[in-house]
Amino acid sequence: MSRPGNTSHITDSTKKAEPAEGVDSTGPRNGAGTGAQQATGHVTEVRSDRGQPRPSGLEIARMPSAAERTRTLVHSTCSSVLLITGLDGARPEQLMPRVRNVGPEGDLFLLFPADSPAVRAATHAQDDELSAVLELTDVAPVSVPHRIRGRAWVTGWLTRVPGLAPPGSMTLRLEVNEAYVDDLWGADAVEPEAFAAAEPDPMVRDETELLQHLHAHHGEQMRSLCGLVGRPGPDGDRGMKSVTPLALDRFGLRVRFQDTAGHCFDARFEFPEPVADLVQLRRAMRRLFEAASD
Repeated sequence: MSRPGNTSHITDSTKKAEPAEGVDSTGPRNGAGTGAQQATGHVTEVRSDRGQPRPSGLEIARMPSAAERTRTLVHSTCSSVLLITGLDGARPEQLMPRVRNVGPEGDLFLLFPADSPAVRAATHAQDDELSAVLELTDVAPVSVPHRIRGRAWVTGWLTRVPGLAPPGSMTLRLEVNEAYVDDLWGADAVEPEAFAAAEPDPMVRDETELLQHLHAHHGEQMRSLCGLVGRPGPDGDRGMKSVTPLALDRFGLRVRFQDTAGHCFDARFEFPEPVADLVQLRRAMRRLFEAASD
């Protein structure tokens, strides 16, 4: 188990390298490992096509499953658009559901205006199978290089569900056939059974506000994390242009570092135990910052 402040894996984007088979070399990767001692610079140059640091080459000790990460995106405030076969003329904003929920069987329930092109397409399809894809795009709530943290695609068959929506609206059900997530952790397929059984991360509803609060009000404490990653500049943390909280889940905090030359790397700080609520999170963050100040 990692102690507070333990950095299990660091990824540097200082250099470019030849991409691994099937992987574009346009950004770095990072993730988490298992060591009980403080890590000081595991570096990999394998990059995602969005320039995001992601796991590569080291064992990941604790991380959300692909199904959990997909469910978390569905339950989050990230943007989404419903892509429907044969519906090419609609504007993207017309295909953005107002509300999205997951039913007990794992089906997605999406709320649209009654005159939405998505509703018209589902109405005209009637008994025919209408395939559709819900595309979700997760953008970091703070300003960082490579701001898109991930995307997910949930594919299935679309039908109307009359009687569930308020006047002027219509609920559409997307019966999930498969899903795929491509994010800071990596790219993985998700089976419909796993999607239905998964739970969203308990921090999902508060993550945006918490990251923005850390960034706006705890800059000095965030910069103290430079010492834990073994990358301080010659004058302490002044070798870093920015230290920005990037992502938060029940297992830990991911931070993006950028030095004065513009090079970026991510480090992930694992909590001693997974957190289930804000009280446990505050305790874990306090221990992390105490470790950084020692």
